[in-house]
Amino acid sequence: MWENSSRRSALHLVTNEQLYLTIGIPILFNAALIGLLIALFKTRFDAIDKRFDDMRDLWRAELRRVEEVLDARLRHIEERG
Repeated sequence: MWENSSRRSALHLVTNEQLYLTIGIPILFNAALIGLLIALFKTRFDAIDKRFDDMRDLWRAELRRVEEVLDARLRHIEERG
């Protein structure tokens, strides 16, 4: 099978270091991209969580205000009756 010397000279041997770099660099690159993507999503979700917290605080404040108005009206009705 390998008797042809011209074919044999066309084969290139890869050293272990070249193989490690060929496999390792894309893995490290993908890991870095995934890390950046996770960091981006985390910041976005933190911003969304803050918006939900702000909205919850707003609703609580509005509910407290409505409750105070209803209590005042009920007190006024009870005092009249």
